[in-house]
Amino acid sequence: ETLDGLVTNPPTKEEVERAKAKILKNWELAYNSSDRVGLTLSEAIAAGDWRLFFLFRDRVSEVTTEDVVRVAQKYFKPSNRTIGTFIPEDNPDRVEVPDAPDVAALVASYTGKEEIAVGEEFDPSPANIDSRTNTGNMASGLEYAFLKKENRGDAVFANITFRYGTPKSLLGRTTAASMTGSMLDKGTKTLSRQEIQDKLDALKARVSIFGGRSSVSARIETNNANMAEVLDLVADMFHNPSFKEEEFKKLKEERLAQIEEQLSDPMALAQNKFGKIMNPYPKTDVRYEMSLQEEIDAIQNTTLKDVTDFYKDFYGASEGTVSVVGDFDEMAVKAKVESHFGNWKSPSKYVRITDPYVATKPAEEEIKTPDKANSMFLAGMALPINDSHEDYAALVMGNYILGGGFLNSRLATRIRRNDGLSYGVGSQFYGSSQDDSGAFVAYAISAPENTAKVQAAFKEEVMKAIKEGFTQEELDAARNGWLQSQTVSRSQDNRLVGALSNNLRLDRTMQWSQALEDKVAKLTVKDINKAIAKHINPEKMVYIRAGDFDKVQKDIKP
Repeated sequence: ETLDGLVTNPPTKEEVERAKAKILKNWELAYNSSDRVGLTLSEAIAAGDWRLFFLFRDRVSEVTTEDVVRVAQKYFKPSNRTIGTFIPEDNPDRVEVPDAPDVAALVASYTGKEEIAVGEEFDPSPANIDSRTNTGNMASGLEYAFLKKENRGDAVFANITFRYGTPKSLLGRTTAASMTGSMLDKGTKTLSRQEIQDKLDALKARVSIFGGRSSVSARIETNNANMAEVLDLVADMFHNPSFKEEEFKKLKEERLAQIEEQLSDPMALAQNKFGKIMNPYPKTDVRYEMSLQEEIDAIQNTTLKDVTDFYKDFYGASEGTVSVVGDFDEMAVKAKVESHFGNWKSPSKYVRITDPYVATKPAEEEIKTPDKANSMFLAGMALPINDSHEDYAALVMGNYILGGGFLNSRLATRIRRNDGLSYGVGSQFYGSSQDDSGAFVAYAISAPENTAKVQAAFKEEVMKAIKEGFTQEELDAARNGWLQSQTVSRSQDNRLVGALSNNLRLDRTMQWSQALEDKVAKLTVKDINKAIAKHINPEKMVYIRAGDFDKVQKDIKP
């Protein structure tokens, strides 16, 4: 009905203009990022000519309601749709797609539009970032970090986070916390959900709001000219949410649909089981890890009143951080932030939920997911190591060589490239910044018939690393790759703004990152081999396998 309605009940001019505004907004935001420009231009070149990238933008701006109806009538035919059930017809009516036009003729007389700001050549070193970042506090307790720099397209990124609650006051309210954050962009007292989106499109902005167990965050991407108005809009979402019943009902339906789909998904089931084993807290603890079915039950039992009560009990800016990076008027942005959040006191106190080291017993679990082509393998162990531990830098590099370096890691070389057992494989090492805890985790996605082989190969490679250690050549390559990744990360404003926000929370500067890089630069092979042998043990790990293993057994002939 929706697709056919484009012909029988044509869209309004307002709907077409709204769609155009959103598409053009996304195009301009992408054009502000050099990496996205490079990727998209390469796609245009592959299609015939780099100017197709710009031609697309210009063509979108020219689309009319009549164009939409004409194209819908030509291409959106019922007989050309892919649906869940296929019913064959004796004389199918198929769309005859015309040949691609002559690209050379298409772009022969093309002329571009006005140029945009190209930005500065920014030095992403920790020292330079620290020297250019202004930090401070506001009356409510809100902390801020502002890094002004000239950006392509006058782009600006911001991160706003408010923390709330205590381990005791948040107990039993985790679902309400998450849904409260998700309701903020669904309407305010003066703007509907659609009007918020229309305004964001008009302001060429993206805003994402995420509510968690003990914090809520807003991520902003826009440009200098619109930053002030975007902050006004985000403040309206935080201060004046409408909490409409119909929007809450939609949110519940969306959440339930997502989780119900995961009930048969190997990856989701494996991750959930792994999380429960690695976080063995009882239901009486706010850190308790719910099963997927428990999440479904919690969502079904959560009411709109639970959400509005949560907002009243916890929302405020006393424990918050705001970081802004890019091309913006610092005085104007600071004034906006202070006006909207500087005196927004939290109604209750905040006490951080700790995550101390908890030793987990070795375990092995198998989850059966019938009729699923892929299987998920997870392995890991908790470690009493944080990011201040003397072995932290060595374990960062050891993990990078073992499985963190993606295609060039030992696990990828053995399991994916040489043995051909897995579609994707890797490992992660984590060390807390505030507690004494850490973890080593490895994963692999494969066909169910290969999962046992993947696990065996994983154990062999880890034991080889423990017994024989790594080589100087491996260390040199990994260190170079890791150090380059740190520089690239600081060069990307969307990641840098998060790093500044995290530094505010931890009372750190970028000097901490520089100190870690200095430690990595001085590491020897002996340091890494010693740390891996000391802390990593495949016999003490938790192993989870999820897949259609019954089918594998049936396919094995006697």
